[in-house]
Amino acid sequence: MSTKLTWIEDELASLREQGLFTNIRTLSSAQGAWLEVDGKRVLNFCANNYLGLANHPQLRDAAKSAIDRMGIGPAAVRTIAGTTNLHLQLEERLARFKGVEAALTFQSGFNANIATIPALVGKDDVIFSDQLNHASIIDGCRLSRARIVAYAHNDVDDLRRKIAETTEYGRRIIITDGVFSMDGDIAPLPALYEVAAEHDILLMVDDAHGEGVLGKGGRGIVDHFDLHGKVDIEVGTMSKAFGVVGGIVAGRKVLVDWLKQRARPFLFSSAMTIPDVAACLAAVDLLESSTELVDRLWSNAKTFREGLAGLGFDTGHSQTPIVPVMLGEAPLAQQFSKRLFEEGVFAMAIGFPTVAKGKARIRVMNSAAHTPEDLETALAAFERVGKELGVV
Repeated sequence: MSTKLTWIEDELASLREQGLFTNIRTLSSAQGAWLEVDGKRVLNFCANNYLGLANHPQLRDAAKSAIDRMGIGPAAVRTIAGTTNLHLQLEERLARFKGVEAALTFQSGFNANIATIPALVGKDDVIFSDQLNHASIIDGCRLSRARIVAYAHNDVDDLRRKIAETTEYGRRIIITDGVFSMDGDIAPLPALYEVAAEHDILLMVDDAHGEGVLGKGGRGIVDHFDLHGKVDIEVGTMSKAFGVVGGIVAGRKVLVDWLKQRARPFLFSSAMTIPDVAACLAAVDLLESSTELVDRLWSNAKTFREGLAGLGFDTGHSQTPIVPVMLGEAPLAQQFSKRLFEEGVFAMAIGFPTVAKGKARIRVMNSAAHTPEDLETALAAFERVGKELGVV
């Protein structure tokens, strides 16, 4: 028998021993407040479906109608035969929604990051990157071949020190997540803008967990801090609050024009599918028509965070609907998640390498789809499991 893959078997065994092996559950229902998971009906506190749009009837109808008119797949990259009038409509709508000159869509938020960063900086340049930035930012930085200088998480003073210490460079860019997906805290964007402006450095924010969540009607972190026209590059996603799939890059028209020429996922990967684009357009319609869903999301998050804190759970420093329940060691987090599932609540354990060792947690993702009764049910389950496992 070949031994070429023996090392993988050993590594997998090690992951299981450490409680770090990810068991992937299977859904057999549409996304919503309640799911059918591995044959069991459970309350959903796992998904990024912040506004409950992933199965919204207006988005479904828009996708079906678009399929009837234009089919399903684009069958080409955007620069050859994959750009439809729907793609252009969505980009125009997103630019207006975000309050920028132009926007460009990608197949995912991950692709948006690995497209944008290497198109803006290269091997003679410097990237100042928050230590807790998302993997897609990290991979985009690596692909650029620029020098990566990490600064302490949300520490503007450390960023200033790192800039002062870095004296050799061509171009420079500061990159941060807007909302940090594991802790739910928000980047100090006004202070980062001041640093960027002072040193004439490009500023880029990945607003994946801020799109549809922060700002008026979910317009994002730039709107939240009223920094329109001051942040050079906004990257986002339509696979979370928008309920569909796809990435966004927004900013000045010259930026978008450049990405159309040099962003490799735009040039070499097929465009977003027709039903996805149509559903995203419907999501923009909903967000522009009312703030009701965004308001309900924040109300639910406040109720749940306060409920967990009242029970004695450590919820970290979250400022958003992402609420981490800090447990420390990965085996405990996995056991906690397993017991929650048995109690009818789907909330996954997060451990290394997604978060640092010793920082394992249950990450609670609140949604506008949850009712007050759903929140009461989930809090009661957390209380039972927390007492059983000696967490509270």
